[in-house]
Amino acid sequence: MRDTEKVVLYSAISTMHGREKKAKPQRRKKKNKDGLITSQDTTDDGGVLRDMELPDDWTVAASSVGSSNFGLDDDDDSLLEDIDENNVEEVNRSIAAAAARASKLADALSIATTITSEKRATKREGGYRVLFKAITQYATGNEGMEILDLRFDVVLEACLYTLQGKGNSTPAEQYAACRVIEASSVVLGEDRDDIAEKLNGPLKKIINATGRVAQVRSAALRCLAMVHFICGTNCLEEGEDATAVLTLCEKVSAESYRGETVSPLLRATALDCWSLLGTTFSDAFIALGDSDEDYNLGQGLQLLPLLAECLDSTDQSLRRSAGECVSLIHECRLNLGMDEEEAANRTERAYRRGSWDGSEWEVLMDEVKQRIAELSVESGHHMSKKDKKEQRSTFRDFMSTIVDDESPEEIVNWRGGKVKLNSWQEIIKLNFVRHCLQGGFQVQLMTNETLQAIFGAVFDGSGMPLNQLEKRMYMSKTSEAAKAADKAMTKQRRTRTNVKNHFLTADGEDI
Repeated sequence: MRDTEKVVLYSAISTMHGREKKAKPQRRKKKNKDGLITSQDTTDDGGVLRDMELPDDWTVAASSVGSSNFGLDDDDDSLLEDIDENNVEEVNRSIAAAAARASKLADALSIATTITSEKRATKREGGYRVLFKAITQYATGNEGMEILDLRFDVVLEACLYTLQGKGNSTPAEQYAACRVIEASSVVLGEDRDDIAEKLNGPLKKIINATGRVAQVRSAALRCLAMVHFICGTNCLEEGEDATAVLTLCEKVSAESYRGETVSPLLRATALDCWSLLGTTFSDAFIALGDSDEDYNLGQGLQLLPLLAECLDSTDQSLRRSAGECVSLIHECRLNLGMDEEEAANRTERAYRRGSWDGSEWEVLMDEVKQRIAELSVESGHHMSKKDKKEQRSTFRDFMSTIVDDESPEEIVNWRGGKVKLNSWQEIIKLNFVRHCLQGGFQVQLMTNETLQAIFGAVFDGSGMPLNQLEKRMYMSKTSEAAKAADKAMTKQRRTRTNVKNHFLTADGEDI
């Protein structure tokens, strides 16, 4: 046999073996888009049957999986391209933009009717991603709320179908379904006890299921807290109200719950949810009382020993959540003894009824203050530079409140308005809502009346839409404002470098 004939024969045999391998269903390890290797069961058509784990930074607002199959455009900037080409007036552009968003929202909400009948897990997950983006970015104003309200029952039915594990749903689907419900509650607004009643039972079952993935349980807990924060009116029956959810958060934030060790991610989420719901109660409910013998001891005081333990944890997110929670309790404690005329005088505030001096909690709070001061300057090789910088900045803010009794300050600006926050209660609400809405936070803050009432948004009347030329002049990287900011940053870097090298110079003229 010639050499060429041998090559052809070997090639044919290899091809046959390759076809036989492709015909058999197999269990393979696949690396997902986040770089996490997961074991997946696949069918003959390539459908995924089970996904066993999620990365810690999993988010529903990431690049959509399979969303292009639904025929929707993911590029937000394309909404106004046709309008710009027609050169219509600015007012007509705003009206046309609202109509385009409403059309996008209606198209996306129609996906909810197909999720329960879809057999492929990746396509169902992609549908939830499209729903999340549409609800957060296109459901704006009263018109968007009405459209979502009309179809919310269909959306809720699809989400509960996934959360109950039907259709062999994956953890990624269940996580995305929780985020869709959470975002919907923000858009639908206040005074909706009916939504809280529908979701109390299903979400609590997921939170209590110790066999569930931690990310799914965390998402369900955040969803439950947001539903009670936005939609609830504190008029529900005992055991179904916000107080019951607050108690549930306290139990989940412990080291063990229902006979199982609680993951740091779920514990941190529970403390965040406790802080959010704590802002809806009075200061006395959170921080009133001086000893364990008091009948009406504040909920926050009962949580202080657990928070002190969490500050000693090795998990950074758990330490941050505990520090934020302590800041809220300390702020509520100070507010109990603060009069308007004496609010600016720190020395008088420190020895009034709202201080820790002379109470049973004085020693514990001194230990907490010392620990927070240590974390604000902590250094070492066990954390990256980015994590150390973030921790120092965060705990410096906590220390200014807990140690120095200073109020925090944060300003959120957007084109046409701003929000100024001067307390931890407001900042906690802002961070929670921002995490919920992600890319749609600013557009919801500009159009959602419920959020405007919560944060006290102020509008300056200058929020007219910019045309393409104005955007290039004021918002592009080559604009004069961007160049001036770059020059200022370069000068700051040069100054810092010169200060560090000042010991090398004789006269110090380089500074």
